[in-house]
Amino acid sequence: MRRRRFFAWGLGLAACAAGCGTERFAGSAAGLRARYSISPQGRRWERVGQAFADAARAAGYESGAGVRIMVSGLPALAAAELNNAQTLLDTATPLSRLAGEVEVVVVPVHSPFGDFEAFGAHLLASPGQTQLAGGPQGEPDHLLFGLIARGLGADTRQLDYTGYPSSQEAVTALLSGKAAAAAGPLADWRASIKAGQVKALAVSSARQVPGLDAPTLLESGVRVDFTDWAAAFGPERMPDESRESAIRMCEDVTGSADWEAACRSAGWISIPLSGADFKQWLGSEVERTRAVLRDLGLLGATKATTCWGSCGNGH
Repeated sequence: MRRRRFFAWGLGLAACAAGCGTERFAGSAAGLRARYSISPQGRRWERVGQAFADAARAAGYESGAGVRIMVSGLPALAAAELNNAQTLLDTATPLSRLAGEVEVVVVPVHSPFGDFEAFGAHLLASPGQTQLAGGPQGEPDHLLFGLIARGLGADTRQLDYTGYPSSQEAVTALLSGKAAAAAGPLADWRASIKAGQVKALAVSSARQVPGLDAPTLLESGVRVDFTDWAAAFGPERMPDESRESAIRMCEDVTGSADWEAACRSAGWISIPLSGADFKQWLGSEVERTRAVLRDLGLLGATKATTCWGSCGNGH
């Protein structure tokens, strides 16, 4: 492995557990809807948190002091595992999955890998000689390559992956020949695809992306359906009445035309799932994330390399 960069997205989990768990909830009087205070867990979720809050107001829900809802997602879940911390299942009340960013696997336009099958065959045969690039280690881009390797039957621990702090640095690495393939949010690679600098081999979503000439991983023979998802969570000890009311609100909002329009505008896919179904799915997502992090060699004996904050690398 090239680099080990662990960012403390999970720090907000402890803050939420400390600050959200014992609050009083503003229930709704007869005929009135409860107020909701919607906030992102960190800067990473500001856009989706704001879009969700805007759609909630458009659906008739008032904002302000009241039931507190936090928007968080996959990177926080992975960070909790890397930092041996409690997961969102332990520190918050799962309410609803909201949206996801589709990831894409790309190669330089003149790459010898003409399609995903050629890339997959090389990765299976020589995982240690296939230079891969994307975001920081342990985050969604790295997880995706781990899932792809598992799906192909490749030796995941042998993956030669370099994590970069920004998508632009990953683009530069790919175009300069420092990597044979890269993964990242489709939105971050669209300009390079449109400019003819790179070509998309596959997308991570279950369905093809309109306007993009690339199959899904499922269509390419790899059983992976993956997005960098965001979801809504309530405080840890949330009364049943408040939880049920918040779930209904989430269902109203994610089923609205305003939410669908916000997702289209931002390039996200709307993936609503709420209540008990979301909690069950989240449990399976925790297990999947934990398993792939272990396969990548980032858990277990490597936990001693985990750091909080800058890790001394300037990021």
